Amino acid sequence: MMLSRARLTAWWHGRRFQDDRGDTSMQMAIVFPFVLLLTVAVIQASMWYYARQIALTAAREGLSTARSYQAGPAEGATRARDVLNRTAGDSLMSAGVSTTGSGAQRIRIEVSGTAQSMLPGVPGLHITQSASGTVERWTKPGTP
Repeated sequence: MMLSRARLTAWWHGRRFQDDRGDTSMQMAIVFPFVLLLTVAVIQASMWYYARQIALTAAREGLSTARSYQAGPAEGATRARDVLNRTAGDSLMSAGVSTTGSGAQRIRIEVSGTAQSMLPGVPGLHITQSASGTVERWTKPGTP
């Protein structure tokens, strides 16, 4: 008894598809943890970047205030803390403001804290941002 080519092809294709059952589920079981890990990593990086931007904004605002005429590092630190209180929320935890490195000619405001972590029990990344600039002052024409 001889099989026709059409029946043999149909039998072969049916057999091949029958053996592939479950392959998609197995592929998803292998690939899905990596996709999930990549998603968490992207979200964590975004949270770290956002916390850095909050710290930098607070430092710049503090510097702008501290550089003003007849202001000083204390006013700048107060302004930076105000900005942090308004904007940080849970994004920048344990935030602190420092004016270390400030002098009569130069002001430096440093804001540091910890970015929130996506994974419970895992500490967030430490962030430090600073801004510095010269103090505004009145001078007589012709004097440096």
